[in-house]
Amino acid sequence: MFRRLLLLASIIGLKAWVLDRWLAARRGARPVEPLHMLVIIDASPEETWDVLADIRLQPQWMHEMKEVRLDKPGPAGVGTRGEATVRIFGVGVTDPVEVTAFEPPSRFAIRHEGLFSGGGLITLEPGAGGATTIVRWDETLVPPLLPDLGALMLAPILRSIFQADLHRLKSLVEIGSLD
Repeated sequence: MFRRLLLLASIIGLKAWVLDRWLAARRGARPVEPLHMLVIIDASPEETWDVLADIRLQPQWMHEMKEVRLDKPGPAGVGTRGEATVRIFGVGVTDPVEVTAFEPPSRFAIRHEGLFSGGGLITLEPGAGGATTIVRWDETLVPPLLPDLGALMLAPILRSIFQADLHRLKSLVEIGSLD
């Protein structure tokens, strides 16, 4: 029985590895495709930025982020480093990140330097006469094992999680609390 299970696991693992390599070959030199999320917030870009760029508030609207620690006190900016404790699917990991863009009130980006590599870019642009903000979030997360197959399989789940995060950000900006 154990031998059959081991053989089955080996066959599945080999097929997954072959599929991952095939996906990588199709992608070529292009990076893994980012996930795209969007929300429109009934507040100005400046008001939205004040909440979005306050890194210590991020666990309030990013459901999967349980805690965040910055390397130094004070306002964030390019080069700010920190670690977030993130839990997805019941699995907790520490995600070291570095802020790579910080352009108030329009652009905020990070690079993931932990188990999952990649980065995130959030842009804010005025909508409807400046009374609303269009928030776009592009996120790339590349798993350490079977990176192309893993990214493909996780994409719909992570996109849904991050879209829900944006809706919580919307609530936090518009009414000062989460729904």
